Amino acid sequence: MRLHQLTVTAFGPFASTERVDFDRLTASGLFLLRGATGAGKSSVLDAVCYALYGELPGSRKSNGVRSDHADQGRRTEVVLEATLGGRRLEITRSPEQSRPKKRGSGFTLDKAQTLLREWVADAGEGVPGWAAVSRSHQEAGEELTRLLGMSRDQFCQVVLLPQGDFARFLRADSRQRADLLGKLFDTGRFEQLERWTAERRLRQEHEVQAGRQRLRDLAARAEEAAGPLAEDAAAHRPGEDAAASDVLAWAAMLRGTAAERVTATALALEVAESARTRARAHLDAQRALADRQQRHRSASRDHAELTAADGESAADRARLRLALAAEALAPLRSLHRGALAAHAAAGSAEAAHRAALAARSAAPWAAELLGDLRSPAELAVAERALHTGAARLAEARADEERHARLRAERAELAAEQKRADDLAEESQDWLAGYEDQLKQLHADLDEARDAHALLARLDAQHAELTARQDAARRHHRLLSVRSAAEAEVRTRTDAALDARSRTLDLQERRLAGMAAELAAQLATGEPCRVCGSPEHPDPARPSAGQVTAADEQRARAAQHAAEGELDAAKRRLGVLQVDAAAAETAAAGRSVAELTALLDELTSKRRVALHTADRLVPLGQQVERLEQERRARGERLRQAGERGAVLADRLGAVAAELDALAGKIAAARGDAPSVAARAAAVDALAAAVTTVLDSARTTAETTARLDDATDALAKAAADAGFAGLPELADAELPAQRRVSLQRHFEQLDAALEQAAARRADPDLRAAAELPPADAESAHAAEEHATAVLRAADTAHRTAADRVTALARIADALTVLADAFAPVLDAYARISRLAALLAGAPAENALRMRLESYVLAARLEQVAAAASQRLLKMSGGRYTLVHSDGLVSGTKRSGLSLHVVDAWTGRERDTATLSGGESFFASLALALGLADVVTDEAGGMPLDTLFIDEGFGTLDENTLEEVMDVLDSLRERDRAVGIVSHVADLRTRIPAQLLIRKHRHGSTAHHTTNADT
Repeated sequence: MRLHQLTVTAFGPFASTERVDFDRLTASGLFLLRGATGAGKSSVLDAVCYALYGELPGSRKSNGVRSDHADQGRRTEVVLEATLGGRRLEITRSPEQSRPKKRGSGFTLDKAQTLLREWVADAGEGVPGWAAVSRSHQEAGEELTRLLGMSRDQFCQVVLLPQGDFARFLRADSRQRADLLGKLFDTGRFEQLERWTAERRLRQEHEVQAGRQRLRDLAARAEEAAGPLAEDAAAHRPGEDAAASDVLAWAAMLRGTAAERVTATALALEVAESARTRARAHLDAQRALADRQQRHRSASRDHAELTAADGESAADRARLRLALAAEALAPLRSLHRGALAAHAAAGSAEAAHRAALAARSAAPWAAELLGDLRSPAELAVAERALHTGAARLAEARADEERHARLRAERAELAAEQKRADDLAEESQDWLAGYEDQLKQLHADLDEARDAHALLARLDAQHAELTARQDAARRHHRLLSVRSAAEAEVRTRTDAALDARSRTLDLQERRLAGMAAELAAQLATGEPCRVCGSPEHPDPARPSAGQVTAADEQRARAAQHAAEGELDAAKRRLGVLQVDAAAAETAAAGRSVAELTALLDELTSKRRVALHTADRLVPLGQQVERLEQERRARGERLRQAGERGAVLADRLGAVAAELDALAGKIAAARGDAPSVAARAAAVDALAAAVTTVLDSARTTAETTARLDDATDALAKAAADAGFAGLPELADAELPAQRRVSLQRHFEQLDAALEQAAARRADPDLRAAAELPPADAESAHAAEEHATAVLRAADTAHRTAADRVTALARIADALTVLADAFAPVLDAYARISRLAALLAGAPAENALRMRLESYVLAARLEQVAAAASQRLLKMSGGRYTLVHSDGLVSGTKRSGLSLHVVDAWTGRERDTATLSGGESFFASLALALGLADVVTDEAGGMPLDTLFIDEGFGTLDENTLEEVMDVLDSLRERDRAVGIVSHVADLRTRIPAQLLIRKHRHGSTAHHTTNADT
């Protein structure tokens, strides 16, 4: 990087435009920036930093960019011409600032601007010149940072060498050095690695704790599953943090004890099962004997009771035998009764049907057709004749039905033809007015669209006017406050000028009376401080109103106080002016009343536009519906025309067919109202004849069946021993009574037989001969054996379940131990690594963190680079070395700096250096750091360096050595600028930039040592 030209306008202490020609200053390689304190020497460096990065250096970042001395109409601007990465660029930057309006009163706010241009061989028409690269703050900043290869903080450390910072760096502790080096070398990624490792260790620790908790949980489950057995093994129970192998061994011990318990309970269970089996067999035998003895007693008692009951029912047995004989003839008697009933019913039905037929044949046409019907043969002949006539009428009836359907169809066709004609006429009328409706809708739709667009514009105008109204109100408030602030500034200005005038007056009066002040200090016999004579023949006498140093100090203090109050009042006025100008600009120069009237007018327009715009969607929907209706109407008109033609053809065909059917129907109908009526009458008459014929035939059949049934019943009664049919009827019993007696005697006989058989059973008779059975004592013995067996079974099951549970827990422990081993191994590794990176004393003897280790390597490089120049500056006496030795307390190692004194051969702390030694040591350290950071940034050449102050602490010889080192920096065409008050440097450095401060702002002048 090489600087060529710098132009600042209204920047910092510079009220107008000042130009710095770096090409002229750096021609000899070394130049001096000098001037009174506060003149603006460092502001030149600030301007370079602002042009390159858009910000001031970190220590002066809070300072304002714009000059307080500049006219309000002069725009603050910094223009820097420099060569970066082999490209000659011009950077122009202006901050955001207020300026007076070109029209009217008040201020307007100009936005910040950035312009990046490059000198090219062909800027147009083959002529070299400046070509624009970017006007974007972000794009220009990214391009400049890429070309510089370093951040703003790095630039301020390696190009604008701040000696005060490096003197502090020289004496700083490890943490302070780490903060600076971390910013310059961007070692945050190593700190992130430390955090990542620590977080990984915590995660692994959580996994280990979770594994140990699961191990403890399984041990507790094993103890719970073992139950009382765990008390015997309590002495061997592992502790809270026991290893998985210890827990596995303890679980195996519990499982072995539980297995032995299972064997013992199994033997006890077998003994209990045998005892219960014997008790149950004895109980069963006693119960069986008691049952047989009870059954023998019951059988004897039942047999005696049933024998007595059988003797008392002899009469009922004889009555039942007659009823059963009569019941055997029940089928024949039922046939006889059925034949009687059927014969009677058939006769009644025939008489009724003949009466109905006589009523239907009263009509002349029926009487003529039927005549007098008596025998079944005559009825059969009449039936056939009626069916033949009905068949002929069925054909005519179909023609009549066809005729009725055709008449209904003709009426429907006529009505449909009329509807089609009406629909076609309606569609034609609607289509005739379609165009007018569509035009009107489109006109309304355009009006609604215009209103909708107008509404958006009115909303934007409303928001803008509202903001302007607020700004106008704020401007009105600020005007009154600004007037008071202007009056205060005028008052403070007069007071400051009066105080300054009084101070100058007192200074002049004191200088005028300085002889009297010195004479007052003379003593007899002591030499004069002016002439050196011990004699004082005529000392000056103080005049009236002699001014003393105290008077001058009080006046200067009053002046400083007045100027401070003036500065504060100006700052308040400046803020108010900027705020008032911004508010007036935002209000566009209009008053609150004007803006209120405009807002009211705008609100009225918006209300009308909103009413019209609300119709936009409904009108669009109406247009769409109108178009759909047009298509539907056209389609209906076409369909109505086609349907009308089809209906006309069909009506003609129907009329012709109706005329042909009318003659056939009239011939078949006769005097009846219709063919259907005539056919219905014939069908009814035929049905009546058929019914009478069937009834006559049924009567003949029932008569024959009745005669056969009577003969068969009389013969069967005689065979059964009955004298006749009356005796047969008397022997009959009701079915319920008969069934009841029969069931009673069957049950009685069966019970007698069963009682006799049971009483004669050999087993029961043998049991009756034995002593009575004792089932209760046998039952008590069986219950006792069962309880013993149940307890033995419960104990065995509990032991078996305990073994199963312990086996499952042992399996889980084995799986957990296998899975937990790599977790413990990983935790051990990550814990050691995290402790090593964090500088824990257990793993890191130097207590050096990873980031400190990297920074220590960088610091070692810096110390090596700095020692090359420090040796020359100190006449070969001092070198800087990096130390990674242990430090006291809890401080981290690795970032210590020591100085080696070649005269004594000892290494000591940098804090023991004197003021001048500290200066050239810190200068060497700054230059060394600049070299290392430059290499770190990619070796970007730094052709221009600035060194800010510190030379006043050097003696003449040391200054000579330092100047030789600075001369060596000019190798490879490097230029070095020194910012200093030291008068001796004015004679040593020919090229100089003098910054003069004035009441109305500082100015920059190129001078040489010959002009000093």
